Amino acid sequence: MKKRIVLLLALSAALVFSGCKKEEEAAAPAAPAPQIEVVNNTPAISIEDEEPAEVVEDDGSHEGMYRSELTNEWIDEALKDQRPIAAMVDNEKTALPHYGLSKYADVVYEMTNSLANDGITRLMVLVKDWEKIDQLGSIRSTRPTNLVIAPEWNAVVCHDGGPFYIDDYLAKPYVDNFSGTFSRIDNGKSREFTEYICTGDLDKNFDSKSNVSRTYNEYYNGGPHYQFVKSDSEINDLSGAPSVKDCTKIELPFKHNGSKLEYDPATSRYMYSEYGQKHTDPGNNNEQLGFTNVLLQNTRYVKFDDNGYMMFHAIDFQRDGWFITQGKAIPITWSKEDEVTPTRYYDKDGNEIVLNTGKTYVALIPDDKWGGLSVE
Repeated sequence: MKKRIVLLLALSAALVFSGCKKEEEAAAPAAPAPQIEVVNNTPAISIEDEEPAEVVEDDGSHEGMYRSELTNEWIDEALKDQRPIAAMVDNEKTALPHYGLSKYADVVYEMTNSLANDGITRLMVLVKDWEKIDQLGSIRSTRPTNLVIAPEWNAVVCHDGGPFYIDDYLAKPYVDNFSGTFSRIDNGKSREFTEYICTGDLDKNFDSKSNVSRTYNEYYNGGPHYQFVKSDSEINDLSGAPSVKDCTKIELPFKHNGSKLEYDPATSRYMYSEYGQKHTDPGNNNEQLGFTNVLLQNTRYVKFDDNGYMMFHAIDFQRDGWFITQGKAIPITWSKEDEVTPTRYYDKDGNEIVLNTGKTYVALIPDDKWGGLSVE
């Protein structure tokens, strides 16, 4: 295999402040680029060409619909070519409650946003049918890791600025973004916690940026992002999977917010909690956020500076992980070849895993915190 070392691009000395000026995290130093400490520096290796994911065909009972490439659910066929958005949602306690996640999110990524503040996390929320959004957020800044992952979905990143480390990534032709251009809602909080994607915001953004396509462009891989079950009646309960174990509770090693997922057998979903309380959505009758599939990735990272700025090696090869669904968990490996190629997940026999229909939670966990993960 051809070895590929993940390079850090030259860092600009300018800050990105497209929107919220009071965002405390965006105050990266304007001094010369800092020395970068590489943590567990093993070069990433490209993966071999693979067969494309098999498309699940309509059985004839869903006229005018198709299976979402994000969730495998049946949705309006008019959405088939529409690009998803990847919204950066603040996960500081002050930003709670979040609006719209239980209602609109198809895939939610959680990852360490800073090495400061006990490893505070941020959410990246993938939404396919974004024209239905009435309120989503609150919206905050992005990081280089998000700009490496979002292109595998051909998603438009929705954020409010970020540190100067993102500049070279924003300039990539496969990265489209809207920054600081969303609605402000008077919620009694300081300004950095008041920005939300509201009705009509995305239409205005697409109309004002003619170079950003609403539909999939040349960087889209096409087809289902994951391997999914092939019928409405099929459920992958991981029976017979190598090294399968019971799993009804997941405690993430995110010290700041204490993320947890607990299995609800009545709905076959893993229900999300943080800061010692259920994650509920006042924009959706206080519905608790839950997921059918859980993917956990052991991920190397680099430290940028003493302010806590960092970046995950989201492009890597045969890293450890877990796939969790239906009250069961199996150890897996994950690999990602480049920015526009989807992350692939394999069981211990080398077979690509098969997800169940529904929402998916993905966590990128620092490799030096992996040992603190509890999957029971």
